Amino acid sequence: MVSTERVLLRNISWQTFEGVLSDMGEDGASRLTYGQKTMEIIVPNLFHEYWNRLIEFFIFVLAEELSLDILPLGSVTLKRQDLQIGIVPDSCYYVYHEGYRKKIFPSSPNPSFDLQENIVPNLVVEIDLDDSSLDKFPIYSALGVAELWRYNQGILHIYQLLDGEYIQCHNSPLFAQLPLIGVPKFLEESQKLGVMGVVRNFRQWVRIMLGSNK
Repeated sequence: MVSTERVLLRNISWQTFEGVLSDMGEDGASRLTYGQKTMEIIVPNLFHEYWNRLIEFFIFVLAEELSLDILPLGSVTLKRQDLQIGIVPDSCYYVYHEGYRKKIFPSSPNPSFDLQENIVPNLVVEIDLDDSSLDKFPIYSALGVAELWRYNQGILHIYQLLDGEYIQCHNSPLFAQLPLIGVPKFLEESQKLGVMGVVRNFRQWVRIMLGSNK
């Protein structure tokens, strides 16, 4: 497997971080993380993006089967200048019930997300094919992201934010406490069944799990 391209820079000012973000734009080609005057730049490879997109399919299935609405924000930049932290996640989402649509997704043609008003994605997915040099957990916890999924070496780790710290759990609080640590087996099956075949199998599994929870 091809290693992820990674650059780690220290003693970087906030202004420099902002400048790099501006120069790179929103093309999604690179992932930036900034905290404690350290900036990490990652360029995802093909495998990284494959797992990322396939997990997104699963998230859409979960939302549909649970009658939840979802606002996919992709790799939108999440930053707080007052805290001197910023990060470009692999994928992030706001998972919510229909009644929250106007609060989370205003009718304005160009809605803005004010992180200081706690309008932050409540789900982030990180694909770590190599161990990251920079610890992202303190950044996501400071931003207030409620649930974090980390896919690493064939295992999906699920973390819930409690009292400012991430606690690993076996089930997903956002998705009816389903045991999503079993997701990797479906990811592996995609190599043989193809994307749509494994998505159909995953949907069937979700329906069985939901039925068993009733």
